[in-house]
Amino acid sequence: MRIKPLFDRVVIKRVNAEVTTASGIVLAGAENEKPQIAEVLAVGEGEVVDGKLVPMVVKVGDKILFPQYAGNQFRIDGEDVIVITQKDILAKIED
Repeated sequence: MRIKPLFDRVVIKRVNAEVTTASGIVLAGAENEKPQIAEVLAVGEGEVVDGKLVPMVVKVGDKILFPQYAGNQFRIDGEDVIVITQKDILAKIED
């Protein structure tokens, strides 16, 4: 199934975070806290404000930071995704 968000909405998927212990052991998928880093899966066209289109600043494939309780969670084709608005995005992560 393909998702096309409307207006200024963005579909994201959490990125699995690795937790490293003090001794250097990597614990993949530790359930201490859900990661607040996600990958953008789909992007809407943008929001119309005062008759003008405000373009989206993120694109598919971008890595972003978002608030822990932002958006609405859905399960689509066995994958957990979150739909948030562009205003909920705190930052883009650049390599």
